[in-house]
Amino acid sequence: MADAVGKLEEEALRRKNRLRELRGKRTHDEQQSSINDECKAVPKPVFRNYKPGTEEFQELTVLDDHAGVVEKEVDTHLKMMKTPIVIEEIDIANLAPRKPDWDLKRDVSKKLEKLERRTQKAIAELIRERLKAGQEQYIHQAVNIATSATSAPLEYKSVSDDS
Repeated sequence: MADAVGKLEEEALRRKNRLRELRGKRTHDEQQSSINDECKAVPKPVFRNYKPGTEEFQELTVLDDHAGVVEKEVDTHLKMMKTPIVIEEIDIANLAPRKPDWDLKRDVSKKLEKLERRTQKAIAELIRERLKAGQEQYIHQAVNIATSATSAPLEYKSVSDDS
């Protein structure tokens, strides 16, 4: 038991010594970092938005040459505007006005496609009904009547249905 107590005391002493060494290193590092911070030079400001009044900062200003570039570009555009436009290069066909109802046709075309599909389905259904009604010998006539019914006037439909 005495050996166990002796070992524990020795380990405790070793831990204390290690902690003292670590504290010493940490304080030494902190002192070195504070010395380094003092030794570092203060960064010089860069003036981009205005020109400083004192001469010591005049050399730190950033020269902004964007104004010169913009002026050159504006000059080239002005020169281009002064040159006369050659009429031969303009295609007159592209300048022709569109028909007044072009936008209506564009907007209605999708709806017409849907109606066309519905019309075809209705024609097929009418043909099937007539076939079921016992007109199987007149299949060819039923198909012709149904397809012509969509394009013929209403009066023609009534005349063709009676015959």
